[in-house]
Amino acid sequence: MIKTEIYNKLLTSQKNNGTSFCVLIDPDEHSVESLESFVKAINKAKVDVILVGGSLHLGDASAHKYQIIKSESNCPVLLFPGSIAQLTPHVDAVLYISVVSGRNPQYLIGDHVHAAPIIRQLNLEAIPTAYMLIDGGRVTSVEFMSGTKPIPHDKISIAVAHAMAAEYLGFKLIYLEAGSGAVNTVSPEMIKAVKSAVEIPVMVGGGIKTPEMAKILANAGADFIVTGNVLEKENSVSLLEAFTQALHSN
Repeated sequence: MIKTEIYNKLLTSQKNNGTSFCVLIDPDEHSVESLESFVKAINKAKVDVILVGGSLHLGDASAHKYQIIKSESNCPVLLFPGSIAQLTPHVDAVLYISVVSGRNPQYLIGDHVHAAPIIRQLNLEAIPTAYMLIDGGRVTSVEFMSGTKPIPHDKISIAVAHAMAAEYLGFKLIYLEAGSGAVNTVSPEMIKAVKSAVEIPVMVGGGIKTPEMAKILANAGADFIVTGNVLEKENSVSLLEAFTQALHSN
């Protein structure tokens, strides 16, 4: 039987809060000490979800850090995998990502075939996620590593068609991603159009540097907002709380 417990928790969180706040942590960017401090700040700010992962995997040290995040966190911890090597039992669920905006078969279905038996063995919940890379004004790690081109920032109809196809294929979540450190976020117009075209939740990330911008994207229809770089640089409870308050009051 396919697990849905964590996915249902995400839906409940989004329903209760209006828009849920997700923090993306790249363990390789933290020492053990800074990671523990960061997760405590996340707990204090009442963040809804932690995403953990990165483009690379640096061995046992990273696995230990996943374990620390899971043990310290008060909210669900989801693996946002950059590769099969990052699969770990020290998460609550894994985003089972297919890069539907690209045409590289490895990231559409290839890696999924290899990952499926491992996910089953680890007894992890998998959340089928349609990942759509949107041009954020610079070449991102995802674009480089996956060998896929992003959907142009202003081609809203193309994004909508991909989202509709993903829903028809049975995906449970749409992830619109401008990329880590993007110059431009996914536009409010694109979010609104995609949200109007599908019934499954829409997650948005990339280049969201302020609580004010997060609220604009939430008002456009984003169900989940993901931030990463700006928080790791600032690493302050006050900024985390500002994001949470902006989105929970949405």
